[in-house]
Amino acid sequence: MPFSIENTRQFLVRPGFRLADVKPASTPDVSSEAELAKDVAQHDKEISDLQENLWANARTGVEGTGAVLLVLQGMDTSGKGGLIKRLARVMHPMGLSFHAFGKPTAEEASHDFLWRVRPKLPDPGEIAVFDRSHYEDVLVQKVEGHADEAEIERRYGAIVDFENGIAASGTRIIKVMLHISREFQYANLVERLTDKKKMWKFDRADLVVRSKWGEYMAAYQIALERTSTRTAPWYVIPGDNKEYARMVVKHLLVEQLRELQQPWPRPVDDLETARKHLDAT
Repeated sequence: MPFSIENTRQFLVRPGFRLADVKPASTPDVSSEAELAKDVAQHDKEISDLQENLWANARTGVEGTGAVLLVLQGMDTSGKGGLIKRLARVMHPMGLSFHAFGKPTAEEASHDFLWRVRPKLPDPGEIAVFDRSHYEDVLVQKVEGHADEAEIERRYGAIVDFENGIAASGTRIIKVMLHISREFQYANLVERLTDKKKMWKFDRADLVVRSKWGEYMAAYQIALERTSTRTAPWYVIPGDNKEYARMVVKHLLVEQLRELQQPWPRPVDDLETARKHLDAT
């Protein structure tokens, strides 16, 4: 049977979730590469059509038009950029935005940690994808000691409140951790050190983060536990097989777009009269 939206529920972060129980190299409910290839493309046309429906309703001022925010987190080389490229292939640039959140600039650091995120949120009819996000401020900041424990604790609550507000405005939130193994990351970093086409991606800071793998996994565990809510759930997807991870994310996206679908907006002009004018030209 094809992979279904119902199959994605196994990746949902619920009470009692343990990151250590997720096997990064696994591909649950997919038995072969041929089956995976079919599942990857299963919803491409539907995603394209639903995105256009969402955008069309917003552009014509239909009340109640929603939006989608897709948050991607994961260790270096987990495939966030590649996933974004795949999504861009099946959606129209209009109504689609991508934002990467790296080390805060001096100006960003002078404000509250959510300050730089707010302007990047999607407007009605839009789909916004975050490559890293406000979660860096309870992951990197925690592990590297850039914020004390009291501040990190405050941020968990601030994130939940922030996301509840986003959801209340009509935006659907999908949060995904692409969970890879240390072995898989090692192979990817070797490629960046040896493949001329990928050398530009190498950053020595990646090695520093890698040396603290256990600390980052512990930080992820806490963040996932504290911020997975009904309105903004976390999904932890095995990431060693990048095609599999991309396929699961597409299923999560199409589910939300289906729920946001509305009738196609009615034309403002008299089409019969317009056709007569067209035929007369």
